[in-house]
Amino acid sequence: MIFRYTILYVEDVARTLSFYEEAFGLTRGFLHESGDYGELITGETKLAFSSMTLMKELGKNPKPLDASSSSFEIAFETDDVKAKLAKAIDAGAVLVQDVEHMPWGQTTAYVRDINGTLVEICTPVTP
Repeated sequence: MIFRYTILYVEDVARTLSFYEEAFGLTRGFLHESGDYGELITGETKLAFSSMTLMKELGKNPKPLDASSSSFEIAFETDDVKAKLAKAIDAGAVLVQDVEHMPWGQTTAYVRDINGTLVEICTPVTP
């Protein structure tokens, strides 16, 4: 088996795709004509979004994200955390943690996307 998708449930798929394109420089891979499902090109594993409306229709019982108590995060690696953090904030992301240098050699920062999802912007972990 391979890990193929992470699918986040959102109110507005097209708006979310546009945000990720602007904030993180990702490329849209696909948006269904219904507007209820879309994907970003992120390598082997796709970052995808499905509308809350569609998930309700499919009986999935989605719940809105509680931004005050995250239970997961998504992370994007870069060599320039500071610049990518500024770009994300300019696009509408909300700062959670400014740039920090971790004892294990990684640099990290955190934002929330327009849906409240916690996003880490980080350098690769170096041994």
